[in-house]
Amino acid sequence: MLNQSPYLLYSDGKGNIYEDKSLYAVGRAGWDAFPVAAEDWIELPDGGNLYELPDRKSIGIDVHTGNMRLCEKGWAVAAFIPPAHTGLYLAAYESLPEAPTLPLFCYTAAGWLNNKFYVPAVRIENDIRQEHAGYDEQKIQNGAAHLLENYPHNRLVKHLMQNCCLTYHCPAARNLSLGRWECPVPTSPACNANCIGCISFQPEEETIVSTQDRLTFRPTAEEIAEFTVPHLLHAPYPLVSFGQGCEGEPLLMWETIKESIFEIRKHTNRGSININTNGSKPDAVKALCEAGLNSIRVSMNSAQSHIYTAYYRPNNYMFEDLIESLKTVRSFNGWTSINYFVFPGMTDTVEEYEALRKLIIETDLCMIQWRNFNIDPDWYLGKIGVTETGEMLGVKQLMELLKEEFPHLRFGYYNPSIERIKGNFEKDFAHYV
Repeated sequence: MLNQSPYLLYSDGKGNIYEDKSLYAVGRAGWDAFPVAAEDWIELPDGGNLYELPDRKSIGIDVHTGNMRLCEKGWAVAAFIPPAHTGLYLAAYESLPEAPTLPLFCYTAAGWLNNKFYVPAVRIENDIRQEHAGYDEQKIQNGAAHLLENYPHNRLVKHLMQNCCLTYHCPAARNLSLGRWECPVPTSPACNANCIGCISFQPEEETIVSTQDRLTFRPTAEEIAEFTVPHLLHAPYPLVSFGQGCEGEPLLMWETIKESIFEIRKHTNRGSININTNGSKPDAVKALCEAGLNSIRVSMNSAQSHIYTAYYRPNNYMFEDLIESLKTVRSFNGWTSINYFVFPGMTDTVEEYEALRKLIIETDLCMIQWRNFNIDPDWYLGKIGVTETGEMLGVKQLMELLKEEFPHLRFGYYNPSIERIKGNFEKDFAHYV
């Protein structure tokens, strides 16, 4: 544990990063900058990266006066923290008028001390499925080639290997190439939401671009079953997941998904079948549960309807439909998670805490996946019209309060396999928070 805050980082605008020992690093929550407790800093995990933030000046605490001020030496710096970790504070900076909108990544605060980079974060998940050190590039290349050779006419395998695995380095697709754990199954080229920070589609008039291309075809149930059945039969802790970042909303393809579940279960009962979704069609969710769906993960930026709606901009569904979908899966004794986009200063307000408590109680929620929100903070708050965020608890305190009130509620970052659901999650929450 650190006995002092790390020093502020800045970039020269050419990719070189330096420390400023006249300033301690601070963090941002909502619109404001705050000191970060020394115990909240951890070493930047393996697989993390640092970004320079163009035309933005870092905010720090003067080591002599204790006052906050700008660093005038260069551009601000933020960290991308890898999966399994949740950030407690955003990078703190002041934007210049000409500052461009930032790409769709997370922007966690970062600092430097004793020749190491630090970030304010917790490890929320002990699963190693997307650990940077666990990917052998040669084995990934060989595995992708093997799948492409074995399924030469399967459009979905081609999409997953050529686009997701080898081009975008999608962790789930890379794991598929290695024959392990969670198997991604994108199905829908269309969507019934217009999310501000959509990573697979952005209107031409927007100032940001999507980070990957969206699926352009509708796979058949036969194409889905062809490669998912062998995965479920042979992979360790196997899991098939409909609904990926390279597609729209999978519930728009629920008939095909239902047919594919029936086909899969003709061959094996091994492993879990999961859907990552916006939860917009409870009737479709019920039909999938009847077919054999084991778990659901519903994405949301907020448990408050008006904040959710401002970001997702849904077409022909309401926030209440998400709640109904979660309740439906629990009625079938299925596993329910929310993919909860963490934005310090919004996620941890008193109002959000109360709304989240209500959701957990009403739906008998099984798990929260504390996911870092990949979005430009200023752009996001401006888009949803938030000028004041309200009283804040702090992300760590929010987690602790929920864990105290709901001891059954699991915290993590990934969809668990049915073996982990039925067994021990092998995680003591207190070890991480």
